[in-house]
Amino acid sequence: MIVTGGASGIGVETTAALAAAGASVVIAARRPDDAELVARDLRIRTANPAIQVRQLDLADLSSVCRFVDDWEGPVHALVNNAGIMALPDLQRSSQDWEMQFATNFLGHFALTVGLRRSLALAQGARVVSVSSSGSLFGPVFWDDPHFHFIPYDPLLAYAQSKTACTLLSVAIKDRWADDGIVSNALNPGAIATNLQRHTGGLRTPEHLRKTPEEGAATSVLLAASPLVEGTNGRYFENCAEAPMVPRRPQLKLEGVAEYALNSANAHRLWEMALDLLGDRG
Repeated sequence: MIVTGGASGIGVETTAALAAAGASVVIAARRPDDAELVARDLRIRTANPAIQVRQLDLADLSSVCRFVDDWEGPVHALVNNAGIMALPDLQRSSQDWEMQFATNFLGHFALTVGLRRSLALAQGARVVSVSSSGSLFGPVFWDDPHFHFIPYDPLLAYAQSKTACTLLSVAIKDRWADDGIVSNALNPGAIATNLQRHTGGLRTPEHLRKTPEEGAATSVLLAASPLVEGTNGRYFENCAEAPMVPRRPQLKLEGVAEYALNSANAHRLWEMALDLLGDRG
């Protein structure tokens, strides 16, 4: 199993839970030396030596390509967990893409598509995309996803990227079912991690917060549990399928918007991503 960002935040607990259940886990991390220190502790904590670290910078397509090219054998679960949130100023990748869209979605899209054959080899692989309740703040901005015209807003950029993560699962359901690959997205909940370093910390009321272990639980469910065997193209939170909501809740951010589960949107996004990557294969 592969966990992107598996050495920080809820990624640590996702890796720990999968390894404790006996999985061989690869932590895909931008800073492998730091990740190796975490992996060393997790090997002891889980009594599982099969925790490895490989370098992966999702905002750098050459790094994604190296990761894919170096991979051998099947992938039973790919947990697209890594992410950045609410960058205060507009930043762009080397491809001139808005950085949150580039990292949270396009990098994971390239990784997932690149690993398709390895996922198919598993004969029942699962792709898990960590989305967010932030998706409720905005859809994909089809005509200007990189904020060349729309005034940049940190939360809107984050919302778009997380909506895109959910749409990726819908597209995989429609396109890769014959390969035995299923895919689902999730909202892990409000967890205090480094993810909020640009927002002044977690602002969710104390009683609505989760621990990192609780935040990782839905990812682990979707990656490994027989309880969701065959479930495909859905959106989960609190270890259960989330309801579709007609508008953004004002008090407790739960549920999923129709635009994030819409098949037409999913296929439009898939084609957009292929065009941006310059690969129609």
